[in-house]
Amino acid sequence: MKYLITGGAGYIGSTIASALEDEGYTPIILDSLITGRVEFTRGRIFYHADISDRAVLERIFQEHPDIQATVHCAALIVVPESTERPYEYFRENVGKSIELFHSLHELGHPRIVFSSSASVYDHVPGFMVREDSPLCPLSPYARTKYMMEMILREYCSAYGMKGISLRYFNPIGADPKMRSGIHVPNPTLVVAKMVEAELGKIPAFQITGTGWETRDGTGIRDYIHVWDLAQAHVLALTQFDQVFERAGNPSDGYLVINLGTGRGVTVRELVKAFETVTGHPLPQKHMPPRPGDVAGAYANADKAERLLGWKAELPIEQGIADALKWGQIRESILHY
Repeated sequence: MKYLITGGAGYIGSTIASALEDEGYTPIILDSLITGRVEFTRGRIFYHADISDRAVLERIFQEHPDIQATVHCAALIVVPESTERPYEYFRENVGKSIELFHSLHELGHPRIVFSSSASVYDHVPGFMVREDSPLCPLSPYARTKYMMEMILREYCSAYGMKGISLRYFNPIGADPKMRSGIHVPNPTLVVAKMVEAELGKIPAFQITGTGWETRDGTGIRDYIHVWDLAQAHVLALTQFDQVFERAGNPSDGYLVINLGTGRGVTVRELVKAFETVTGHPLPQKHMPPRPGDVAGAYANADKAERLLGWKAELPIEQGIADALKWGQIRESILHY
């Protein structure tokens, strides 16, 4: 069976593609390569185009009418950048998703798994959020994810489509087989920055914010191995109709599911785990919060276990070790 992955040449999309292949499925990649890497598409069916290009979508489904569902990963994702370039973020993430969802409806492919974000949640006491916790996206990036969720829900209700929004927490690591990993030249994800400091590419890892109301003053997050994240997508895609049956087939055809470990880890605790893996101190520097930063949250992931039969398995230390290994070989795989 085949599954379409928008943004399939990116960090998460390419890992989902590998996880699907490992289970015997065929990923179809659609990516503009604005941020994705052509190296992650080699050996795969790949369409180099924008997600809003209706003609290309028509061609994809004409050539692959047996596509079972679409996972929508394509998006700009850098929080501080989104505060400086909101126009680009709303155009790329929201405007083009509107066109993608509409094309999928008109072309008769109504099953969509959407890569959403835990950044849509409001601050809650204790920092643990459930799918029905209050929402308050605080950055332009987070607001694009919130708007994309709302649009998908309305499409499902009005057009008889079905959508599953998977709210990611904080992906770390790389494909354990080293087929892909963080690919941008100047990564912003926390473990990737630690790897850069460890490899001497930057002077020190910056802890941005030490005055949050957490147990040690640093931000709290739910760090999930990207391979665990990919496995959840495989289950959502390949058991799509069964997931809705387990949920009681909601009348609006729309579901939200958190993907996290269910454990909150502060930045200082993550640094300590990193130093445990490497066996020596990590150069670090305290800095003010960046634009758009928040104290953070971690997941209640009970719904994912109930509906997907999934829970995170890989420990933070493996995510760190895989990120380090990828950091050491990345430049031999990617050609900047």
